[in-house]
Amino acid sequence: QVQLVESGGGLVQAGDSLRLSCTASGRTFSSYVMGWFRLAPGKEREFVATISRSGTIKRYADSVKGRFTISRDNAKNTVYLQMNSLKPEDTAVYYCAAGANSDTYSRSYPYWGQGTQVTVSS
Repeated sequence: QVQLVESGGGLVQAGDSLRLSCTASGRTFSSYVMGWFRLAPGKEREFVATISRSGTIKRYADSVKGRFTISRDNAKNTVYLQMNSLKPEDTAVYYCAAGANSDTYSRSYPYWGQGTQVTVSS
């Protein structure tokens, strides 16, 4: 099992960038596939990105391709989400998650962080 804590959210203007971090407890971080999901006002939880254990394989939602980059540093037990060219529609609570298999479904990730708020103004 693993405990996750997100950070790096905030209030920014459209076109700005943010870098979210998610730090995991324990010494088995590299055993987990990591993912980022977001929950926007009035919408269901949405897949954003996932990264394999080694960091070699990455997948993104079409809505963020070319703008967001997921990465991980297993030595620091941390996964990142670099968000560039932010749009108001990116406004949401962003959650990191850990699981055994790479997937775009939130139910595939049994471990979740508390979330960090990202607000993008027009």
